Amino acid sequence: MNIKDIIEQKLADVILNVYQLKDIKLEIQENKTEFEGDFTIVTFPLVKQLKKNPESIGVELGEALTEQTELLESFNVVKGFLNVKVKNQFFVDNFRSVVNQFTTVEKKNSTVMVEYSSPNTNKPLHLGHIRNNLLGFSVAQILNEAGYDVIKTQIINDRGIHICKSMLAWEKYGQGETPDATNTKGDKFVGNYYVKFDQEYKKEIADLVAQGMSEGQAKKEAPLMKEAQKMLLDWENGDEKVRNLWNEMNSWVYKGFNETYKRLGVEFDQVQYESNTYILGKDLIQEGLDKGVLYQKEDGSVWCDLTDEGLDQKLLLRSDGTSVYMTQDLGTAVERFKQNDIQKLIYTVGNEQDYHFQVLFKILGKLGYSWADQLYHLSYGMVELPNGKMKSREGTVVDADDLMQEMYAIAKTKAEELGKLENLTEEEKDANYENVGIGALKYFMLKVDPKKKMLFNPEESIDFNGNTGPFIQYTFARIQSLLAKANFEQKEIAAVELNQSEKELIMQLANYKIVVEKAAEVLSPALVANYVYDLVKTYNSFYQSNPIMNQEDENVKQFRLSVSDLTAKTIKKSLHLLGIETVNRM
Repeated sequence: MNIKDIIEQKLADVILNVYQLKDIKLEIQENKTEFEGDFTIVTFPLVKQLKKNPESIGVELGEALTEQTELLESFNVVKGFLNVKVKNQFFVDNFRSVVNQFTTVEKKNSTVMVEYSSPNTNKPLHLGHIRNNLLGFSVAQILNEAGYDVIKTQIINDRGIHICKSMLAWEKYGQGETPDATNTKGDKFVGNYYVKFDQEYKKEIADLVAQGMSEGQAKKEAPLMKEAQKMLLDWENGDEKVRNLWNEMNSWVYKGFNETYKRLGVEFDQVQYESNTYILGKDLIQEGLDKGVLYQKEDGSVWCDLTDEGLDQKLLLRSDGTSVYMTQDLGTAVERFKQNDIQKLIYTVGNEQDYHFQVLFKILGKLGYSWADQLYHLSYGMVELPNGKMKSREGTVVDADDLMQEMYAIAKTKAEELGKLENLTEEEKDANYENVGIGALKYFMLKVDPKKKMLFNPEESIDFNGNTGPFIQYTFARIQSLLAKANFEQKEIAAVELNQSEKELIMQLANYKIVVEKAAEVLSPALVANYVYDLVKTYNSFYQSNPIMNQEDENVKQFRLSVSDLTAKTIKKSLHLLGIETVNRM
């Protein structure tokens, strides 16, 4: 329990004793004013109930807290604000308890499944996937730290017309080449053929339009598109040749994905494949027709009418019997709850899919699945670069691997310019460039509230000053250097008289668990990112104003080293929740 919680508890007891009022919660703020005191208590909510002026209420509460508790050293009242100075011993005791905050996690006895990444097997991961992966993985880490059991999962979109486009282009134009033969990463290799399909398809459309056909009709009649659609039907009918090609090209992609995931530092406990779940989705369609929840049109297509819910009519099965994304997502959700004892399922998907998930959740509810209200769409804003948006089929996406390599290169250049890491081996330097570069990328992505659209600038993200990953990593490294120089060993903490900067740092450290709980509640790693940045700023202020190595009083020196050690541990733990590695030397 932090000091603010203790004050809140004692204050509630005093209000009950003095005014016989229950469940009154007054706002308690850390005191940033020039008035003496560690905290300010806002008394105005009591004015109406007690019909007294705020100044007299403040004095009465201050006197009661002094008489009835051991909490206060002094108090003063300014314009109805009660400023209280807490006894030094409470801060020392609070610090002693906070030292052990990482040793236990209070279990929630609840399992949450978090889905993220879920790429298509027709192209490599790009900048948008990076935000998705980092957000989903960090949310999973935070939920775990808050006491939930977490299952990290993804569903691979490994079938569909887009996959057939890459397959068909390779069949027509690939001349049997492979990723190994061309020394190309597997996912990039297949993605190149997705781009090739689009280029050739556009040529066919242009030719048909030149012959007098409308553009809309040309898109439907283009031979390449018709061949891709036939390939999809052949795949669904189990055609051996099509299936063999599909298996081989997907295996190339999975190998490439795994390399990207490893460098990005994300992982999964489970993986599902749409090629397995889309059939289950089809079974649900029949179930919905039998229940009268869905209806069939004359052309054989199946729909769900959600107009009463303020939504639209949604296609679930095409007239030719092929399924759509919604069909597959229905099947996947049912399978997940059938195979796992989960209490919540979180989909990490961009906000362009908001409507899709509204519809998905409504249909599952209509089909009678009671867990439909345990589904949540973690909707996030798109990532843009200074030069605008990306289009994958035109080959203008920012490749995830290229971006990570660029971050490494920028980190290396900046470290060399600043003369950092000069005494390290080449291997140690290389590991540092990687940790700083990828850490900068992750921090820049995660410090922004997920719901907000963001502009990512690689150069800006690697700065050793300001609200950046390298700034936080640098502070951690500096503390490690201090502790090593002092040969620090954790000892019993003696009572010392604390100054304001020491108190502020202790209060900040005590907030870690509160921030984690809040971040888990609202599913926002940004809260953790901005907490650790504030902690680092508070520590740097403490470090500047309090001598440590030159401190003559051994108890004070040991206390300040202990505070520094706990700060480092809290930085490391916070960055871990963001998927970021620390470095011991910078």
